[in-house]
Amino acid sequence: MRPEQVIAAIRFDPLLPVWLLVALGLLCTAIVALGLWRRAKGTLFRLIGFGVLLLWLTGPRLVQETRQSLRDIGLLVVDQSASMQVGDRARLADRARQSIEAQAARLPDLELRTVTVPEAGNAGTRLFGAVDRALADIPRSRLAGTIAITDGQIHDVPSTTPGGAPLNMLLTGRGEETDRRLRVIEAPGYGIVGKSITLRVAIDDLGTTGHTGPATLTVRRDGQPFRVESVPVGVEQRIDVPITRAGPTVIEMAASPLPGEVSQLNNRAVVEINGVRDRLRVLLISGEPHPGERTWRRLLKADPSVDLVHFTILRPPEKDDRTPLNELALIAFPVRELFVDKIGEFDLIILDRFQNRGLLPLPYLANIANRVRQGGALLMSVGPEFAGGSSLASSPLGAVLPAGPARNDAVVDGRFRPWVSELGQRHPVTEGLADANPPDAAAEGIAAGPATAPPKAPTWGPWYQRIEPGAVDGEVLLRTPDHQPLLALNRVGEGRTALLLSDQIWLWSRGHDGGGPQAELLRRIAHWLMQEPDLEENALTARVTDGRLLIERRSTDPAPPGQVIVTDPDGKTETVALHEDSPGRATATRVAPVPGVWQVTQGKQSAYAAAGAANPPELADLRATASVVGPLARASDGGVHWLATASGEDVPELRRTDEASTASGSAWVGLERRHDHVVTGVAALQLLPGWVSLPLMVGLLLLAWRREGR
Repeated sequence: MRPEQVIAAIRFDPLLPVWLLVALGLLCTAIVALGLWRRAKGTLFRLIGFGVLLLWLTGPRLVQETRQSLRDIGLLVVDQSASMQVGDRARLADRARQSIEAQAARLPDLELRTVTVPEAGNAGTRLFGAVDRALADIPRSRLAGTIAITDGQIHDVPSTTPGGAPLNMLLTGRGEETDRRLRVIEAPGYGIVGKSITLRVAIDDLGTTGHTGPATLTVRRDGQPFRVESVPVGVEQRIDVPITRAGPTVIEMAASPLPGEVSQLNNRAVVEINGVRDRLRVLLISGEPHPGERTWRRLLKADPSVDLVHFTILRPPEKDDRTPLNELALIAFPVRELFVDKIGEFDLIILDRFQNRGLLPLPYLANIANRVRQGGALLMSVGPEFAGGSSLASSPLGAVLPAGPARNDAVVDGRFRPWVSELGQRHPVTEGLADANPPDAAAEGIAAGPATAPPKAPTWGPWYQRIEPGAVDGEVLLRTPDHQPLLALNRVGEGRTALLLSDQIWLWSRGHDGGGPQAELLRRIAHWLMQEPDLEENALTARVTDGRLLIERRSTDPAPPGQVIVTDPDGKTETVALHEDSPGRATATRVAPVPGVWQVTQGKQSAYAAAGAANPPELADLRATASVVGPLARASDGGVHWLATASGEDVPELRRTDEASTASGSAWVGLERRHDHVVTGVAALQLLPGWVSLPLMVGLLLLAWRREGR
């Protein structure tokens, strides 16, 4: 813009000190007053002459500024949050942005700055936060106004317009809209296995007038139909969901669409409930006192989720010395109460060096076996008693055990270090145990022949006794260096069993020769037996985190992991390849932009993952509306304009307005002229130069003298 010169002010530069000017003024006043009192004819000319003298002495000057006008700054704010992706809102917003920018480019006195409002996670649309950040480097004297292109769903509306300039809203819609939403009022994050949790939901119709009738509520559990019913709109509904297993349970709810609603995106909701066990009840029976007994007790008592019942057989029947019972400091072993009346209450039964010496009748041992088949768990840690004549392998329990002794003299003495088998390296119970098979060891831990150097042994402490088993029915996870089983797991009916073929694991807890991961190993065995989802060896799991679907497949099969089929909430399928990260674990990941239930399938295995809305406030109300920010815009002398009308799409005209006038019309929006400038030069001009004031003053005094002389 061209510079212009303007008279800005009048400035005084006195030729004499102020006190002297005041004194001179009083003297002139006294002389004039004397002339008036004497009615002298030249008093008027004398008054004017003194005035010219005093004015000249004050040094009056005109200040002339050379000004460079500054362009006004307008702010164009474009909403790009999640709700702007509904329908054709993004296209309408882009068209309006291009039109406003093109019109602003034709105005030489206007600078238009464009700001986008990105997705804000769970915070909703923070449009005015973006405006405040943009105004940080815009002088308020140059702010011509703000134009916002949005759907009107804004979650940080202030009480006054930022910057004090007019605000115009361009809404991406055809007027006020309707929407149906499914609102989750309460959804517990976890539930106790064997009990039910209650979901509280409601279906709301927004923007409607009058009653819209009932809606159909459909509930699916892990992809399977669970409940379908007709419910009234606006009334809270309670849904009872039984928790039948540990681990995540995915519940998907959907409401039937409302005719004419803007979108069905918020007609459905999904919640994930994690099933947890309440106080795992464990029965531990030690057949006799021995050094490893404390190991079991310390381990189980350290777990706050375990309710332990522990008995140790201190006085077996064959040691009866005819001492009266009332003189013994021992309690009778509650056989019937444990193995008949309350056996179904125990999640895990541990028999530590227990042998059948007439304490348990065979029907009671059969009850333990039946409890395993019905979903219970049995862990046996055996020593020499397992190879004797009273071995439990010869009782009804033998039918559910992974193995029995190879012979009556199956006790093997000698120093050895336990190895993790090839299968064990893929099984969650034994994979990744600290200081297990070293990386440079051979796959099976023994030399191929005399010419082959033996592999490096594990750093775990040694054991000195084991039981040689017969045929093993199950999975061997720990072995000796010569491939003899040490730990075997098996599934029996709906339950599980584990057999530890040595009672020497307590040496690890004492740190003998370096010790070993005794606590971690026993914890994993116990939780695998109680069917904890995290320790399933052949499982397919999925979860959605930060907008990405994370898939994990655990398998003891060494074959390549292959592919999975992913089905999104809209029913579209995609094949995703798995990549093995470690032995027994393969993973894959992909984006999960659509909220709802994602299904992952491989063969007969299926997994479900709940993807919640990335920005719940954005989906709570999908209508384009002027009700939220319209009052603020009108209070600032701006207005509200719909970009789509019944006759088509319409972008308002951009105009310049004066500060005192409104900044919005029926088909136009305005940005104020602020007239801001910078001063590039200053000049001072004398109002009464000496060559003018002195002759004038002398002439007036001569006229006064002449009038008085007549």
